[in-house]
Amino acid sequence: MRTRLISIRMGSLMSGLLLALSVTALAVAPQASAATGVAAVAEALKEGPVYVDPRAEAQLPPAEAEALAQKIKDAGKPVFVAVLPATAEFPEDKVLGAVRTETGITGLYAIRLGDGFKAGADRAVMPANAVRNLTDAAKTGAPVDATTQLNNFVDQALSQARGSAPASWGSTGAEEGAPVGGLIALGAVAVIGGGGAYALVRRNRKKKEETRREAIERLGVVVDEDITAFGEELERLDFHPGEPGADDAMRKDYEQGLDSYDKAKQIMGSVQYPDEVKGVTQALEDGRYALARLDARRQGKPVPERRSPCFFDPRHGPSSEVATWAPAGGTSRTVPVCTADAVRLRDGLDPAVRTVETEHGPRPYYDAGPAYGPWAGGYFGGGILPGLLAGTMLGSMMSSPAYAADYGGGTGSGFEGGDVSGADFNPSDFGGGGFGGGGGFDGGGGF
Repeated sequence: MRTRLISIRMGSLMSGLLLALSVTALAVAPQASAATGVAAVAEALKEGPVYVDPRAEAQLPPAEAEALAQKIKDAGKPVFVAVLPATAEFPEDKVLGAVRTETGITGLYAIRLGDGFKAGADRAVMPANAVRNLTDAAKTGAPVDATTQLNNFVDQALSQARGSAPASWGSTGAEEGAPVGGLIALGAVAVIGGGGAYALVRRNRKKKEETRREAIERLGVVVDEDITAFGEELERLDFHPGEPGADDAMRKDYEQGLDSYDKAKQIMGSVQYPDEVKGVTQALEDGRYALARLDARRQGKPVPERRSPCFFDPRHGPSSEVATWAPAGGTSRTVPVCTADAVRLRDGLDPAVRTVETEHGPRPYYDAGPAYGPWAGGYFGGGILPGLLAGTMLGSMMSSPAYAADYGGGTGSGFEGGDVSGADFNPSDFGGGGFGGGGGFDGGGGF
């Protein structure tokens, strides 16, 4: 009886392992699909990193394609490669974006179209400049065969791409012809470890979601104060389009101020990710410049040039000069300041710095944490902000890869490399220069 019970239990265990094995095998070797064109490319890339159209196999034979796919899988990066024939089915100017949309996975996409080559990436995976540089390098010199070009590109890309391989690729150890014992062990891992891995993914995503919500809540307080302050500026201006002396230029400035006010409120009302707050503060800054023009016209003064807002508090309005300033314990740098703060600094007093609430009490915005990066970026722009913030807490955080992915340099969508986004991605955040990603398909094919 005992022997029989052991046999039954072993049989049940083997059945479970074989079931897990069959599921794993299906993920590694998907059934043939009736899809064609871009849909077929996308369907294949969801299951593995390399797709070669049957009409283009002469460019990248099966053995080379398998080796390239294994290299990408071993690295565990969201890098996708397609080798396609140059036909009307794959329009040169649209195929890259169409493949990304249909595949629906955040990543770096490279396409060899005929003899041409093109690549693009979501910013969460690789900055547009990096994509352009890698693509240009892949196309530099005499025309090369697809195997050489794609391997050279992938070798460089794998060392720079962020994120992880998509879960839909499955395990890389269940290759065809692997020993049965190894496959059974893989099945056991899938049965035993699958739940734990899924729980870990859920915990990580939950933590990321909590961080996102907390960042938006903190930003919401500050941005609402900014919007209110701008509304009060509009009221203090007390301009009436029909007042004596008003002309079309004044009315246009006033209308732009009102539009900026409405735009800021509208954007803030729909913000889902911290990076989107940049649009709010950009709108407010546009509005403040419009009001500065209007005020000058009403006083009969020359229209002022556009200047950055006061570094210490953008609500102070456009800067009037630059001044030398150093954060506590930091090095000196020049910052744009309003007239009032310039006078304070010359008198040896502290400027009127914008403070925000933190768990340690009120702190200057530049020493209050990473959530305020998008807020400051909308006011000052990405070009001058790093120099202004060098040596501050926010400046240090903005220089880290984690900050780039979560707050200022990601896609603004919350998706990381390997995440399934579907078609929910911003085309302007993909590639380098729209879908150009490096200059288009001009790899020697006459395009």
